[in-house]
Amino acid sequence: MKGKKSIAKTLKEYIIITIGLLCYVGSWVIFILPNELVGGGVSGIGAIIQYSTGFPVSYSFFIINTILLLIALKVLGKGFGAKTVYAIFVTSALFRVLPDVIPPIFLEEMAKNGPLLCSIIGGIMSGFGIAISFTQGGSTGGTDIVALMVSKYRNISPGRVIMILDIFIIASSLFIPNGQSFAYRIAIIVYAYVLTLVVSITTDAILSGTKQSVQIFIFSKRYEEVADLISKAANRGVTVLSGQGWYTKKENKILMVVARRTETKLILNLVKSIDNEAFISVGSVSGVYGQGFDIIKK
Repeated sequence: MKGKKSIAKTLKEYIIITIGLLCYVGSWVIFILPNELVGGGVSGIGAIIQYSTGFPVSYSFFIINTILLLIALKVLGKGFGAKTVYAIFVTSALFRVLPDVIPPIFLEEMAKNGPLLCSIIGGIMSGFGIAISFTQGGSTGGTDIVALMVSKYRNISPGRVIMILDIFIIASSLFIPNGQSFAYRIAIIVYAYVLTLVVSITTDAILSGTKQSVQIFIFSKRYEEVADLISKAANRGVTVLSGQGWYTKKENKILMVVARRTETKLILNLVKSIDNEAFISVGSVSGVYGQGFDIIKK
């Protein structure tokens, strides 16, 4: 019975990740690429390559992400790697298939909305896809992988990391010849920055804004096993506190864990894998300082 629940939970996670990837690729295929806009991330690099050489985004996306994935496997763990490998294959396939599946008349009608509106709608759709993939421990690949690696060790939200990286990627498109006038390329870059800003805001909004740290209290009779698993699997420190239930007057142990918000689901799953009856309290904290988090500036 427990094995079936685990399979169902894993299947649910992959379904949600797939929906996120579909939203992400859909934003590019419907709103961004038809307008010859430049976005951020590996998809943005792929778009620049496609506009300049005709080399499809699906192929460049797969090649660049494979290189980044090899680096991320050691930093983010094999569990994350498995989902990201899945995401890279699915995203590459969607970039290849969706343009042939979506009716051309629909793409033409969407393009008529203009580059500004397409940048906003595409940014919202793309940010939504990235965020819901993050919530399941997955990624859309590319700079999302870099963002999660940075946010693992620094108190910087994933959306902000993505935005910083995208600024440089987009700016580089200005110096790549694509047959368009310099003024036109400047306009495209402005639209691209609007797109990037919308993606960043949407991603952070869905991941609960800039409050990326949480304080978790865990009440479990098997607290020693839970603490060991969190320390090893999540690489987070665990503090054991002594407490007394006022109603029962019994002494008990309470585990306190401070972690990134994006790590919450992982930690909850680890606890439940040992003690399905554990009582857990999760609270947001506005600032966490010390090893593995932010640094107090003098």
